[in-house]
Parts: sequence; structure tokens; C-alpha cells
Amino acid sequence: MSPDFIISAFVTLMVVVDPIGLAPAFVGVTHGLAASDRRSVALRASLIAACILIGTALVGDPVLRWLGITLPAFQIAGGLLLFWIAAEMVYGTRSERETRAAEQAVEEHIRNIAAFPLAIPLMAGPGAIAATVLLAGEARDALTLAALLGVIGVVCAITLLVFCFAGAIKRALGVTGNIVSSRLLGVILAALAVQYVIDGIRTTLKSP
Repeated sequence: MSPDFIISAFVTLMVVVDPIGLAPAFVGVTHGLAASDRRSVALRASLIAACILIGTALVGDPVLRWLGITLPAFQIAGGLLLFWIAAEMVYGTRSERETRAAEQAVEEHIRNIAAFPLAIPLMAGPGAIAATVLLAGEARDALTLAALLGVIGVVCAITLLVFCFAGAIKRALGVTGNIVSSRLLGVILAALAVQYVIDGIRTTLKSP
């Protein structure tokens, strides 16, 4: 098990899930709820997202093989998807979409806001699922896969913590802080996405 893999997995999932960036959406979705209800929603959303990502890590690669999709192909496709998400973060369109999703959830009085839109698609969205499958594909042994599952748990726990203090975090960062952090994380994610594409192309060229 390589420490570099753990660090890469943690950074990738933290950037894709973006707990700080989800704080405003969480505040919007849970507006008007009591503090105890907000904590309950935060806990449930984090658990649902963790289950989805852990399940993806465990069965994602076998499903790809069953569909006849090679890991390099998924690396390239996943990298392009992550790059698209990174571009949205840099240009600010992702946060606008998350805000609209949160407002729509409130307007439509969705019963289980923990499952939608918090767990899906804000936490365990296409980007997080793609990143998890890519990382699981790099796990060459059971110990490394277990480490990835642990990283998923840690990221979801951090997200839960951010949700519990979402109001204070949003006020502390302010509008400018939220914009700067989102742009910076977007650039980091773009670099990681390009690396996934490069790795996929390199593996494809090496294969007979």
C-alpha cells in the first residue's frame, strides 16, 4: 500500500466532493429546519453518500469488466468528466447549479432531502463515482482497497462535520472566500483529471 495512493485518493475525493463548496447548498436545503433536524439530515446524507461510494469501489471494476469496458477507457472518460467538473468550478457554473438544485428541493418540498439532492447528486455525483472507480482500479491488493474505503469514510465524515457547521463556515468565508476556494480547488481537480487521461492513454499505447 503506497502512501502516495492514499494522499492522491484523499485529495481527489476531497476536491470532487468539495465539502466546503457544498456548505451553501446544505444551508439552502435545510433552511427553516431545527438544529437537530439539520444534524439528522447531515448524518443521513453522509451515510448514504458513503454507502454509494463504497459500493462503487467494491463492484465498479467488475461491472466495467462485465460491460466490456477497459480500465484505460474509463480512465480517459472519467478524466474528461472530472475535467468538465473542474472547468465548471473554475468558471463558477457548478456552484450556481448546486444552488438551483437546493432551491428546487425546498420549493418542491422533497421529503428526503438527505438522499436528494444532498447525497445524490451533490456528494456522490457522477464525478465522485467516476473518481472512485478510477481509484479502485488502481488498488492492486486488498489492503490498498481497504485504504480507499477508509479514505471514503474520512471524506464523508469531513463533509458531515462541514454540514454541522455549514452556517458558520459560509459566514466566515463570505462571498469572496467561497469563490476563491472553489476556483482553486477547480484548478487542482483539472490537473488530476488531465493526469487520469494521460495515464489512460499511456496504458492503452503500452497494451498489445
